[in-house]
Amino acid sequence: MQSVPQLSGEFPAVPSAWHALPDEVQLTLSREALRRAAETLADHAELLASEMEAGTLLDQGGPDALRLFAAVVRATNRDGFATVGTA
Repeated sequence: MQSVPQLSGEFPAVPSAWHALPDEVQLTLSREALRRAAETLADHAELLASEMEAGTLLDQGGPDALRLFAAVVRATNRDGFATVGTA
């Protein structure tokens, strides 16, 4: 009997089921992950803009640029990735 290899000495390695998923499911999950990542970037840009406006962070013309960045991220990803359930 072979033992399961350890990762970082604490947790046993768990065989990935990713490759066992059908290509369509992998693609759907990947698109949802990208959509969520884009939304996270846009949210962080909005937060930074608000912090600059409030004077918490040094403002060098950044809030408008960050809001533009957030809008571009959202606009370019809105149509490109379908929303999937609650994954």
